[in-house]
Amino acid sequence: MMDKQKFAFDKTNFILLAIGMAVVILGFVLMSGSPSTETVFQPDIFSVRRIRVAPIVCLSGFVFMIYAVLRRPKTKE
Repeated sequence: MMDKQKFAFDKTNFILLAIGMAVVILGFVLMSGSPSTETVFQPDIFSVRRIRVAPIVCLSGFVFMIYAVLRRPKTKE
């Protein structure tokens, strides 16, 4: 049987990583939308959701993932 202390991550680390990845994906979904073409200009590309909210959501997801990687599993003695 393998000793659990040999693993760098525990179950909580993986759950936190999955949550962080979901937040990053949500940020990219918020950035998406109808593009401007050569014939039609879409002013929606400059909306607050695509310029401010989505990058902040992505950044917070990446910061959360960094925390999930750096978090130490609790040792049971």
